[in-house]
Amino acid sequence: IVGDYAIVGDAYRVDDRMLFNQNVQFVGDSFAKTQPKATKRASFEFLFNRLQPFSQSMALYVLAFLLACASWLGWSGVLRRSAFYILLLALAIHTFGLVSRMYLQERPPVTNLYSSAIFIGWGAVIVALILERIFKDGIGAACAGAIGFVTLIIAHHLAGSGDTLEMLQAVLDTNIWLATHVVAITTGYSAMFLAGMLAIIYVVRGVFTRSLKKQTADSLTRMTYGVVCFATLFSFVGTVLGGIWADQSWGRFWGWDPKENGAVLIVLWCAIILHARWGGFIRQRGLMIMALFGNIVTSFSWFGVNMLGVGLHS
Repeated sequence: IVGDYAIVGDAYRVDDRMLFNQNVQFVGDSFAKTQPKATKRASFEFLFNRLQPFSQSMALYVLAFLLACASWLGWSGVLRRSAFYILLLALAIHTFGLVSRMYLQERPPVTNLYSSAIFIGWGAVIVALILERIFKDGIGAACAGAIGFVTLIIAHHLAGSGDTLEMLQAVLDTNIWLATHVVAITTGYSAMFLAGMLAIIYVVRGVFTRSLKKQTADSLTRMTYGVVCFATLFSFVGTVLGGIWADQSWGRFWGWDPKENGAVLIVLWCAIILHARWGGFIRQRGLMIMALFGNIVTSFSWFGVNMLGVGLHS
């Protein structure tokens, strides 16, 4: 194999294409015999990079968002249904990309900051589509399109050098906790961003248009309240699971690490929203303002603390 590699290098330098291709084939055949699974994954990774599923789904999310927004101006039924089916197609492509990364890495869906952005967008789109299926008013579709696009754009800029399938650090090398703690906490992030997106739609439609009728406002409020409840559950469970993992890995359940503080901030903010609502301190507008500020809390807790460059999670 070393000899074949040397000949490939020599053939490349003297521009002997026939010799180059022949020995590349020898190297490929050698790997196919000794490492058949790795060879298949390498071939699939080449196909995956050629297809660029996240770029394709990004374009579809933008189209669906525009159609959902247009449905509030006219032809509501046709445009809303079109946006919903385009979102289903975009979600299918997004899911293919997510599952492909899991197959290539042999890991759960979230292993680094890049994959967390992909998973958060994927989770938020699913919940938004469920809301759209229940309420059928175009709001869920608009949220799905906007969050799907924004999170994939964030992922694109987090790609760094381009290698997003790098080896895990030793302390993260456990599929059990990656599949429980990390998935639970990022699902909580997804829900918080969706609640914030619903609040943005409430504010934009209420301030800049006359389309926010009482029925629509009530519908948005019910959606936001339900999503905040969902976010509270997953954020709390994910934070507790993270503490158990920290106890196993680092010998302590809690150490006031910046990322741990960020996780608690989300749980506390969710709890404050719900208690303020139950206690009658806030009503419809107050709920929306607090959900909107939840986007800031979640953004800081998600990747803000990672960018500080301090702590065990950076």
